[in-house]
Amino acid sequence: MKADGMGDGATQGTQGDGEEKKPLIEYPTVYTFKVMGRQEPGGFVQYVRELFRTLMGTEISPDSIREQPSSKGTYVSVSVSVYLLSEEHRRSIYARLRQEPRVVYYL
Repeated sequence: MKADGMGDGATQGTQGDGEEKKPLIEYPTVYTFKVMGRQEPGGFVQYVRELFRTLMGTEISPDSIREQPSSKGTYVSVSVSVYLLSEEHRRSIYARLRQEPRVVYYL
């Protein structure tokens, strides 16, 4: 099962009393995606780095990526922090992650 963050309430809506809700995410912002996949010889971390380089249109700083292997070393979790300008950009990245066959889970 993949989590896409699409239902996280990050968009504006209205409350029953007619007041506007503030968005949960204020843009521009630094946002952290967590992507999980199998630890493999080709390097899942490098795969995620290249994927985000393509999605962002720029190199991803090594300081912006953290990896955490699972206790048995079968899987690896990669946290990628990127600068986003809009909710649409965040949603488009989640849509692309949903399509990636090597991505097992994402938040």
